[in-house]
Amino acid sequence: MSLAGRYMDSVHSKYMRDALREAERAASEGEVPVGCVIVHNNRIIGRGHNQREKLKDSTAHAEMIAITAACETLGTWRLEESTMYVTLEPCPMCAGAIVLSRIPTLVFAAHDPKAGACGTLYDIVRDGRLNHIVEVISGILEYDSQSMLQEFFQSLRNKKQSPEG
Repeated sequence: MSLAGRYMDSVHSKYMRDALREAERAASEGEVPVGCVIVHNNRIIGRGHNQREKLKDSTAHAEMIAITAACETLGTWRLEESTMYVTLEPCPMCAGAIVLSRIPTLVFAAHDPKAGACGTLYDIVRDGRLNHIVEVISGILEYDSQSMLQEFFQSLRNKKQSPEG
């Protein structure tokens, strides 16, 4: 791997760790542990973690919250020259929001076999019929994200099976 390639892997891992910290916040609040950060000019401009239960809002996904925060930070809906880091492959709703926000690069950790819309089930972000195409990089700290998700869902199953659950 070239020096530039190793540098980019290092940068992607750095920001994915920030997204993983957001996912940990979600888990600590009883939410599915998905976290997201959006970076512009080497600065995090938006953060989010799942808050569907807390906000009683089906659209309160980590990506949607981070996009709203990033737009507020930049004072525009166009998130050009930004990179989104998210711990789980975005769903169709979030993939559509990424396209509409004009985010040029998406980096995600784990693929989502049940709802992934960035290459797994659908590929909304790279659909040439839309007005914006997103570069996708996947698998960055994938194991960390998958482990967190597996532990969360195992904990839920254990609670349901316990006599108190």
